[in-house]
Amino acid sequence: MYSARPGGRRYHPVLDRLPVSVSGTVALVAGGALALGLGRLGELHAGWIPYIAYIGLAALAGAFSRPLAAPLVGLAAWLCCNAFVEHRHAELGWSGPEVEGGHFVLFTVAALLLSLPAALPRRAIRVTRLPAGEEPGNRSG
Repeated sequence: MYSARPGGRRYHPVLDRLPVSVSGTVALVAGGALALGLGRLGELHAGWIPYIAYIGLAALAGAFSRPLAAPLVGLAAWLCCNAFVEHRHAELGWSGPEVEGGHFVLFTVAALLLSLPAALPRRAIRVTRLPAGEEPGNRSG
């Protein structure tokens, strides 16, 4: 299945977006896997590299999700980042509503920005209709 936007010459495959619950599950499992990868690299500490990695994870999960799933993807990224990167040893910590809320909003916005273009309505492609009984190859004139 392919679709094209009017005026465009490129065809894009139609992607089915993941349901909200599946998006949250995928983001949580991917967040845990990312924590394992960051642990192998020695980056399990509060710094810019882990935050950028989790922002990228949230954006990637948002690209395959519906816009309604963005808060759930942001929450999953925040949980993994907080538990495994900031405080390590799978312990959640609280640094205050401003700091933790800012991290949650950052991950949610990253997921939302990549999920919104897929939610835009597509315009219908105009089609010329032939009068009844006339075949495309038998036009006289």
